[in-house]
Amino acid sequence: MIILPAIDLKDGKAVRLSKGLMDSAKIYSDEPWQVAKHFEKLGSNWLHLVDLNGAFAGEPKNLEQIRKIRENCNLKMELGGGIRDEETIRMYLDLGVDRLILGSVAVKDPDFVRDMAAKYPIVVGIDAIDGMVAVEGWAEVSQMKATDLARAFADAGVEAIICTDVGRDGMLSGINVEFTRSIAEASGLPTIASGGLRDIGDIRRLIEAGIYGTIVGKAFYEGTLDLAEAFRLAREVE
Repeated sequence: MIILPAIDLKDGKAVRLSKGLMDSAKIYSDEPWQVAKHFEKLGSNWLHLVDLNGAFAGEPKNLEQIRKIRENCNLKMELGGGIRDEETIRMYLDLGVDRLILGSVAVKDPDFVRDMAAKYPIVVGIDAIDGMVAVEGWAEVSQMKATDLARAFADAGVEAIICTDVGRDGMLSGINVEFTRSIAEASGLPTIASGGLRDIGDIRRLIEAGIYGTIVGKAFYEGTLDLAEAFRLAREVE
């Protein structure tokens, strides 16, 4: 299983939200690149980046910090937030980002996602509130079931699906393993769990469920998960 520690960017700072609410942002670092370096030292191979301002604006908003992170670490990077067109995808790839996460646009223009996945390394982000897909930085809830969206991309050529239980995100309430499994079964794709991960017990449950990967956010920042221990445990099952 792969573990992707997360940096969420808001106004150039590393923050974490609770349930996706922007006004709940807690700042953890004024220099996000230093956090990325720390993840690398702990043994991470991947970094999960989100441009929160970009997710709401529909265009990149934290480019300076993203560039600085890329210049200061050797981690593989996936990035989401405000990516709505091919020009932005190419720009980020040229910057050194390894793969891009398409979320809101996957609901509104699935053909675009299929076209992009045929050319570039693309991950689909499925964010759900009570099982229904949330879009536009989680500010809107659609009428589509998360599992139906996952099924729609089963043969689209995307590298993976990231599924987030918004109601648990940033709450340290435990990962929703059943929801993650339902997305994995519907899509048949490598699925990355996100939202609510609390401790090493969650890591063990995901491994037992055969889940491909998970994103670690507040559990690291608040100290409820020993990230180095999590990396060791994940490598034992490779």
